[in-house]
Amino acid sequence: MSLTGKVALITGGVKNLGAHSALELAAVGANLALHYRSSSDKDTAALEAKLKEKNPSIKIAFYQGDLTSAAAVTKLFQDVVRDFGHVDIVVNTVGKVLKKPITDISEEDYDSMFAVNSKTAFFILKEAATRVTDGGKIISIVTALLGAFTGYYTSYAGSKAPVEHFTRGVCKELQSRRISVNNVAPGPMDTPFFYPQESPEAVEFHKANGMGSRLTMVEDIAPIIRFLCTDGAWITGQTIFANGGYTTR
Repeated sequence: MSLTGKVALITGGVKNLGAHSALELAAVGANLALHYRSSSDKDTAALEAKLKEKNPSIKIAFYQGDLTSAAAVTKLFQDVVRDFGHVDIVVNTVGKVLKKPITDISEEDYDSMFAVNSKTAFFILKEAATRVTDGGKIISIVTALLGAFTGYYTSYAGSKAPVEHFTRGVCKELQSRRISVNNVAPGPMDTPFFYPQESPEAVEFHKANGMGSRLTMVEDIAPIIRFLCTDGAWITGQTIFANGGYTTR
């Protein structure tokens, strides 16, 4: 199913899962508005070259910003609509990870985790609900830890949990406009964000709980995002756990 002429906004779209999702959507013709917070010009140039290899005809634009305020999220959407004319797809990959026992979590830690993982997601959903075209798609990345009980990730899993409830409500609000709203919940992903939180022994434990004794790869998840934007349009209000059996929910 082609996305030619469609505009996809991907937050956190320059590295890791965001970048791979951009490559998947470029391959089926989507124009791309790619947000980033702290990537370099070298990163954006390298990704743009890869995207143009996938599809030389697509339009690509990059937007930098910290999205932990409602005003910043609104500005991002305004800028994308200014440059592209409309938004058909929104994929939110923004997130922050923290592994600490609850006894060590400060108020600053708590505020930061919920600002990135809950507040940002909420206001992206709000703007998307306002601006995405009828028949559009809205996808948020959450975590497989929503289906597992584990220590030390209390603030991380807890700050992602509200997104599942936001999604259920928003999908009902947008049904009449045929906009699908979903979450994808990967298992622990093999990205640079994962390893600083974990000891070598913990890495091996996480691997042992996944199919094939490995971590989730961004290449496992990006095709699911493409599917939800194309043939999977009938799916809405769901959290899709894609984690190689790390958790069975």
